[in-house]
Amino acid sequence: MLDDIDRGLIHALHIDGRAPFSTIAEVLGVSTQTVSRRYRRLCAEASLRVVGLADSHRAGRTQWLLRLTAVPHAAQDLADALARRADTSWVVLASGGTEIVALVHTPTADGQAGHALLLHDIPRTAGITAVSAHCVLHTYLGGPTAWPGRAQSLDAEQRRRLVPATAPARPAQQALTPADGDLLAALQRDGRASLTDLAAATGWSAATIARRMADLRAGGALFFDVELDNTLLGVTTQAMLWMAVAPAHLDHVARILAGHHELAYVAAVTGPNNLVAEALCPDPTALHRYLIEKVGAVEAIRGLETAPVLRMVKAIGPLPSRTRTAAPRRARTRTSPAR
Repeated sequence: MLDDIDRGLIHALHIDGRAPFSTIAEVLGVSTQTVSRRYRRLCAEASLRVVGLADSHRAGRTQWLLRLTAVPHAAQDLADALARRADTSWVVLASGGTEIVALVHTPTADGQAGHALLLHDIPRTAGITAVSAHCVLHTYLGGPTAWPGRAQSLDAEQRRRLVPATAPARPAQQALTPADGDLLAALQRDGRASLTDLAAATGWSAATIARRMADLRAGGALFFDVELDNTLLGVTTQAMLWMAVAPAHLDHVARILAGHHELAYVAAVTGPNNLVAEALCPDPTALHRYLIEKVGAVEAIRGLETAPVLRMVKAIGPLPSRTRTAAPRRARTRTSPAR
């Protein structure tokens, strides 16, 4: 289990994934060496990773939640195949291991090429018994917004000291361009990569990279998220909640749910179940109590399907190269899909 320093470090990284260890150490009241040592240990033992991500809307991408039902012997292989794709994130096995849920990113402007996975690859895959695709219309909780279960360690003053400084307004420089591709790819592999490493990956100077990241962050086009094994935070039960809500009440219900500390992700999607959420609870009893006492109290929810998550196959970042050939170890987990 994590101690107060570990939890404070994780909370600090949620506030600013690239905060210097010296700044985090000052906020936590410990030495820089202690923070550096704790970070390395959490990376090795708790699958901690900071990942830099582009905002999907500003990157010209559409997100789809893909639900696949497969015969038991094919589900794991299918999930692994989806996880290896560059256009997927947050691939999970659910519902007894026969259902796969994946977040798919497709180019908005090129529907034919962007929907190849949805329209071409999936129907040709053996072992699939059902497919449904749900376009993500609006994300109420998730992406840059940390799950409250990871963001309760620091007080208001500590949080204020960690908020990154806002770059001077340069609106013309805050939009993503194709030239940012190498930088984004490097940050997705390691959001805390040094400016020297990023310069080697992009061919830009360190000063140019620092300025470009500041512009993209100021405009909301780039944010940093954290992957972590949530069992170390006491989470043993995760579930996808697929809800049917009358359109007139959808926004109101989604905003209520986004305030529940048990949820890490809330989004409006297409389909008969037009609201989806991810619940993180200490145990099945806590999930049962949450569904009865909180979800059940929202009268506008007229239908609910609960799908337990058994394993996180892929979180938000690309799979580390060693996992492509080695047997799976304890899965990386993240609280929610990226925005």
